[in-house]
Amino acid sequence: MRRLPLLCAAALTAAAALAPLPASAGAQAEEALAPSVVTVLSRAISDRPVPADWEDRPDARAWIAEMGRRLASRVPDADERRDMLRTVHYEAVRAGLDPQLVLAVIHHESGFKKYAVSVADARGYMQVMPFWTRLIGSGGHNLFHMRTNLRYGCVILRLYLDREKGDLYRALGRYNGSLGRGEYPTAVLSAMQRYASASAPAVIGVAASVPAAR
Repeated sequence: MRRLPLLCAAALTAAAALAPLPASAGAQAEEALAPSVVTVLSRAISDRPVPADWEDRPDARAWIAEMGRRLASRVPDADERRDMLRTVHYEAVRAGLDPQLVLAVIHHESGFKKYAVSVADARGYMQVMPFWTRLIGSGGHNLFHMRTNLRYGCVILRLYLDREKGDLYRALGRYNGSLGRGEYPTAVLSAMQRYASASAPAVIGVAASVPAAR
């Protein structure tokens, strides 16, 4: 498998210079990103569909089957549920995140509603703020498109986890725009336990490279 450099050492150094702009709690804060960070994140956002054989991986197959049973009441359509879970697993592994964490963020942010919109205009499964398409993507990116939304959400969460040197509690606070407050990280970590699975060993880390999903 190839390796996908998500945040190289130089970009991580530059990330320390991010200057957060004022924002209300409950909305991801727009930040002035260093050019090197923008370059790396833009590459990470570049579109790559889930490989057709992704579900042939034993870890993916077992996890998708288990989570599919658990989410049957929340996402009743079997094809939609399977497609979402395949994409969650792929994007999580691609970004070096625990799939359970991504599920927990979706659970708390949108309740698995694809077209959810918050009062702050955060959109989709992972409630991504529209300004991210301007900062690291393209104005033509549709945040209600499942793969696009999950790609952005995972890349942004990875950025914050790296910025906080692996401190998940603080990274979740940044993701929600409520750094320093405990309600959101506590709720997400609680939801993460709800979806705990022996099929998906944790892969959260602070490595500069993560396994590539072709």
